[in-house]
Amino acid sequence: MEMQSLKQRRFEARTAIVTGAARGIGRGIAQRLAEEGCRIACWDNDVSSLESGDGSFAALVQDVDLADARAVEAAFAATLESFGHVDIVVNNAGINGPVVPIEDYPVDAWNRVLAVDLNSVFHTCRLAVPHMRARGAGRIVNVASIVGKEGHPNICAYSAAKAGVIGLTKSIARELAGTGVTVNGIAPAITETDLFREMTEEHIEASKARIPMGRFLTVPEIAAMVAWIASDECSFTTGFTFDLSGGRATY
Repeated sequence: MEMQSLKQRRFEARTAIVTGAARGIGRGIAQRLAEEGCRIACWDNDVSSLESGDGSFAALVQDVDLADARAVEAAFAATLESFGHVDIVVNNAGINGPVVPIEDYPVDAWNRVLAVDLNSVFHTCRLAVPHMRARGAGRIVNVASIVGKEGHPNICAYSAAKAGVIGLTKSIARELAGTGVTVNGIAPAITETDLFREMTEEHIEASKARIPMGRFLTVPEIAAMVAWIASDECSFTTGFTFDLSGGRATY
C-alpha cells in the first residue's frame, strides 16, 4: 500500500506534454502519468477522440501539426499559459509511412515521415530545453524504435527517422548534462496499435518473428518504462535509449 501511495504522488504538481496522445502509445503514456498525479497537455493532429472524452483522464487538449514549427511554438505557449511550467516532455508522435522497397518509396511520403517522426522532436525540444534549463530540472523522453537501431526492410523513412531520434537524444543529453535536465529515449519493438493499419500483414508477421519472446509489446509496458524514466528515480541516466524489444535488441 505504501509503494502504491508513493507512485500515485510521484508526479503531483508536475506538468507533462505528450505528443501523439490521442491514441495508442501516446494515450497510454498520458493516462499512466495522469494516474500518478501529473497534469497533461495532449498534443495531436486529431484530438477528436480526446475531446469526446471517455473519462479516463483529464487533460489540456491541443490540436497541433507537430511537423510545423510555428504550430508547436503556439502550443507550447498555450501550455505555459495554462499550467505555468513544463516538467516532462514525451515526444511520441509518429507515422509509419509506406511499406515498400526504397526504389518505390514516394518522395512526398519520405518527407512527411521525417517531418512527423524526427522534425517534430526537434521542434518540441528546441522550446522545452531552455525552459527546463532555466528551471534547473526536467525530463525529456523521446520515443524511437528498435528499427532505429537495427533497420528493417521496406520502411526506410521510418527507420531513418527513428535513428535520427536516437542521435538527437544523445546530442541534446550531452548539452544538458549537469543541468538537472535528462534526455533519454526508448526503442520499442512492434506494438499492437492503430499503426497496424498502415502495415502489411507480411510486415507485421516478419516483425513478430524477430522477437524472441514471441509476442508483441503492450502499451502499458511502454507507459511503465516512460513513467520511470520521467521520474526522479531515473536521475543519473541521460543520453540513453532503453530497449523494449522482447530480447530482439543486439546492442
